[in-house]
Amino acid sequence: MNISDKIKGGIIGVAVGDALGVPFEFLTKEQMQDNPATNMVGYGSHHQPLGTWSDDSSLTFCLMEGLLEGYNTKTIANKFIDWCDHNYWTPHGDVFDIGVTTRQAIFYMKQGHTPEICGGMDEYSNGNGSLMRILPIVFYLQNENDIQKRFQITKDISSLTHAHIRAVLACFIYVEYCLELLKKTDKIKAYKAMQLTVNEFLETSDINTKEINFYYSILQEDIYKTDKERISGSGYVVNSLKASLWCFINTTTYKEAVLTAINLGQDTDTTAAITGGLAGLYYGNHKIPKKWKHQLVNYEKIEDLIARFTKIIQS
Repeated sequence: MNISDKIKGGIIGVAVGDALGVPFEFLTKEQMQDNPATNMVGYGSHHQPLGTWSDDSSLTFCLMEGLLEGYNTKTIANKFIDWCDHNYWTPHGDVFDIGVTTRQAIFYMKQGHTPEICGGMDEYSNGNGSLMRILPIVFYLQNENDIQKRFQITKDISSLTHAHIRAVLACFIYVEYCLELLKKTDKIKAYKAMQLTVNEFLETSDINTKEINFYYSILQEDIYKTDKERISGSGYVVNSLKASLWCFINTTTYKEAVLTAINLGQDTDTTAAITGGLAGLYYGNHKIPKKWKHQLVNYEKIEDLIARFTKIIQS
């Protein structure tokens, strides 16, 4: 599988997972178990037409467009502002879902603050709003051998909206795992390689051990062996990362991975978007159900962005 199929698979994987999950957001795990998601449907929680993606995909697309012009956090921040204020990269011309922390960060961006310090820095700003959009950075960093530089760039991109180290660490672990998935065909071997790389880096860092320990079950244990009852679909970034890794590793297809994520309930669109990024990158675009892809609102526009992004990445 070539890199362009992995890039397209990852990005389309985010958007399809997102759109699948939108109608079910806020439903409990018990409600999902009683009436599980099996296909792309419309309306539901946000009363949006079938194939509608949310802020997860919008901000992923904004990040990609920002990177087309070279790495500049100010450019990316301006794309986020355009989305929030002018409905840029929205499926139907309006923003119907935006996190509190992201909204606050964009307010600071508009005041002219340095983008990397606009994100929420307190312990209560640890939603999954930066993890849900981080995937494009994986492709940008695929040939970067300096892990310190990979960490710094991931940190800066997370910090546009979520600057607390806990949210940054979730993004870093996810990015490093995706980088291993680009190199390895076995998802468990990639997971073990990620653990080794991340743990070695963290041992020499000055990051608070208490914060690192929030990821103990991912970095020191095998998260995919955790009992399903302990996996949560909440919007807390630690839970989101655990859930996405668990759903991806314990399933064998893109379709199964994202539906498993949605059926955890709660923050269904984002859990499925994060999981969908992993599964799409790993299985490739050709393994995402064609019907779901073509049901995405503005699918041709998304394809065009991916083609432009891939061209820049490959050059």
